[in-house]
Amino acid sequence: MHASSSPRKAIPAQSRGHTAGFVAAVVANVALAFGPLFVRLTDTGPVAAAFWRMALALPLLAAAAWMARGRSARVPLSWRSGLLLAGAGVAFAADLGSWHIGILRTTMANATLFGNAATFIFPIWGFLVARAWPSRGQALALVLAAAGAGLLMGRSYQLDPRHLVGDLLCVAAGVLYAVYFIMMADVRRTMAPLPALALSSAAALLPLLGFALLLGERVVPTDWTPVIALALVSQVVGQGCMIYALGTLSPLAVGLALLIQPVVAAAIGWIGFGERLGAPDLVGVAMVAAALVLVRREPGPARAGANTPANPVTEDIG
Repeated sequence: MHASSSPRKAIPAQSRGHTAGFVAAVVANVALAFGPLFVRLTDTGPVAAAFWRMALALPLLAAAAWMARGRSARVPLSWRSGLLLAGAGVAFAADLGSWHIGILRTTMANATLFGNAATFIFPIWGFLVARAWPSRGQALALVLAAAGAGLLMGRSYQLDPRHLVGDLLCVAAGVLYAVYFIMMADVRRTMAPLPALALSSAAALLPLLGFALLLGERVVPTDWTPVIALALVSQVVGQGCMIYALGTLSPLAVGLALLIQPVVAAAIGWIGFGERLGAPDLVGVAMVAAALVLVRREPGPARAGANTPANPVTEDIG
């Protein structure tokens, strides 16, 4: 999308773009919430499933990047950007590997919730970069997020101590995703999002395959349906729609849309695996939801930092 004047500020005000962005956000979060289900259905190891998610999606991402190449200015790939893309790919590989292992050791709702820990880590990074203290609302959001996450993890341990390991792996995945996002934010200042996404995905392939082999996992599936669904639904549809939505919606709208993921994942876990949520779980989810809304609503360094990498995305997709 291109606008002749103020392209970054005009897009969210356009009713057509806002509606399309909202639909894209809903589709993205529903699609991403199905990731844990597909991982559980695969007959490969969890890290091998992450490898196939990237490997099967990469040709489509590369084709999309090729078709979109004429829509944006071509900037030569610098050594710095190349190193950042390689680092981002390794971070994303570690993120997916940790998350997919964690998915098998905790509930689907917790895996989805803790796997999105980057939503709260990235504002902290924004404060550090800006060398600014959080406002009262931002500090309250961080306290609520920490308390809600602690309540959920404590409740998970009470129900089944084995869930705690899965929860911690998913939290680690969220931290690694924040590292990936910070690196990609720098890259996207000079590179269109689709080529950046395709290149970072390619950089994640070998680490994922090597890790799967190191763990002795079964790599080649006998049933390709779950891994193909994982690649198409989570990586192509989920990530593709999310990139579009980030360029058209306000931070508050995106934050509210993110709450769809744990709700959908909890519903899938309840229907498919009998994973019921108790009152403490609901309170923890509500606290994290309130924190997410506060973080997205509050102005300041956290919001500016979160928006910066998304701006170039808008101009190359749609």
